[in-house]
Amino acid sequence: MYLDSEKLEEVGAEKCLSDVDGILVPGGFGERGTEGKIQAIQFARVNKVPFFGICLGMQMAAVEYARNVCHLPEAFSSEFKPECESPVIHLMEGQKGVDRKGGTMRLGAYPCSITKGTLAQKAYGATEISERHRHRYEFNNNFRSALVDQGMIISGMYKEGDLVEIIELTDHPWFLGCQFHPEFKSKPLNPHPLFKAFIGATKVNRG
Repeated sequence: MYLDSEKLEEVGAEKCLSDVDGILVPGGFGERGTEGKIQAIQFARVNKVPFFGICLGMQMAAVEYARNVCHLPEAFSSEFKPECESPVIHLMEGQKGVDRKGGTMRLGAYPCSITKGTLAQKAYGATEISERHRHRYEFNNNFRSALVDQGMIISGMYKEGDLVEIIELTDHPWFLGCQFHPEFKSKPLNPHPLFKAFIGATKVNRG
């Protein structure tokens, strides 16, 4: 079922999501609908509904956690609010002087190291993977400790750039966000490991 996040902003998460088995928040560009995405993510987190966030979906999961668990009510992405008090998602320092937007994007395949025993490692069956990217903004490492101290798991890292690639939660049956785009490597008869794991979690949740 497709749900417009702007509609969710209007009527609330409880009315829109009370009977779903899982919630996927995909990637995208622009601020429109982001507060609806954040509401959907909060609903998934609080009600233990399987959640999968891709690119912007992962970024908004970090924002939701910072706002509602880490007591940083002004947390947001500097993509949408440049003077944000708590820019949990930001443009990396090395990209700030690049005027042409295409030049600031992280494009193509990058390696990712996965922590053993995490949802990601169980899904992939590996601790070293490669995934494709298409985005400009990144998880702000200045806030990493604050989120980790409150129960977030940084389960995937691009070590060379010290960039967060995958986040999870310790007190949730299946909650995962990734900065890369797994759909770029997924096929109808050969689905990506994270999609397989997410669908499996929704089936368990359905009972």
